[in-house]
Amino acid sequence: GEITEASSAEFTVDCHELYASPPLGGLVKTEDGEEVFAVVRSISTAPIDPTRRPVARGKNEPDRDAVYRKNPQLEKLLRTEFLATIVGHRANGGYHQYLPPQPPKIHTFIHACSTEEILSFTQKIEFLPLLLFGPMPLGDEVTAAFLRASATSHPDPGSFLLASGREISRLLNRDFQRLNALLRRIRP
Repeated sequence: GEITEASSAEFTVDCHELYASPPLGGLVKTEDGEEVFAVVRSISTAPIDPTRRPVARGKNEPDRDAVYRKNPQLEKLLRTEFLATIVGHRANGGYHQYLPPQPPKIHTFIHACSTEEILSFTQKIEFLPLLLFGPMPLGDEVTAAFLRASATSHPDPGSFLLASGREISRLLNRDFQRLNALLRRIRP
């Protein structure tokens, strides 16, 4: 997809294909110039024109695919977009797990990161405060989804999750209820 809104801490991406968003907690990056990395925090599919709500069309159809085959215009009337929280950038040959000096530009293309890129980016976990203490709703769910998905990129997923859990324990040492709930969510 491509960025349609951007700020210093987050951006909105309009997917080029309906329902073609990376998963919740997925790591994505910008393609132009300085690479900016972000975690998918919310995914939605809605009408392009917000004044025209979708109506049920499947009463006499066997499944959802049949509805889309019979109504091919639906793919042109709906769009999938996602919001992503910026967790770092790459500059001067290295990864920096803090906000970049400038937000990405509108119409910059976004791609899901490869397993190798996820592994490289998550060698350090200094980005966790951006996810845990940012203004996003459901931040703990997004953080847990990102850590579970990222663990699969590591040769020893358990060690990665253990190190992440230790860092989360340090950051949330005064909020035991939140800490325990989050640690339960990152278990493989």
